[in-house]
Amino acid sequence: MKKLAAIYTRVALEDNKHDTALKELRQYCKSMDWDIIEYKEKPRLVKARPILDLLMHDARQKKFDVVVVWKLDRFAQSIRHLIETVTELDSYGIQFICTTEGIDTDRESPMGALLMQIMASFAELERSTMGERVRAGVAEAKRQGKHCGRPQRVFQIGRAVALQKKGWSLRQIAAELEIPVATLGEALRRVPKAPSKRSKKK
Repeated sequence: MKKLAAIYTRVALEDNKHDTALKELRQYCKSMDWDIIEYKEKPRLVKARPILDLLMHDARQKKFDVVVVWKLDRFAQSIRHLIETVTELDSYGIQFICTTEGIDTDRESPMGALLMQIMASFAELERSTMGERVRAGVAEAKRQGKHCGRPQRVFQIGRAVALQKKGWSLRQIAAELEIPVATLGEALRRVPKAPSKRSKKK
């Protein structure tokens, strides 16, 4: 069965042309004998990327097998964003390829597996560093006699679950709640699953 590739293109405000990137990405997918679905992000003055959000939503529904981009800076907003997004795609079993920078997360290849291990390590480092910052902040607040309640995100787990049931991607929910994707994923894994209707009948 042919793979279905999601081509994502985004142009900068000063370069309102998809032609070069899109042409090369189409040619690449053709050489791999993949079918294509295209996600074209238009230039915007704000950081919002509705087409990327749509792509991640479709990724969660596993509507394609691989995401293909031309350059990393046209896909991710930062290194952190790149790691979170590619890690999320990998969790759905979706391969990520950047044709001009030699990035391929195919876990069936040694290099792809190594790359994902490195990204997972960076994600873990980010979680660890954030935890240290939180603990340091709490300690300093206590030293100053301030009240230290739970982080706000703890009280929003119910909202995160509700948004997930609506089909929101982890990235969309994390952006909405202003927390890291990795933190959100870990929190959702700890949420007890509701008993099925079949179990209730018994």
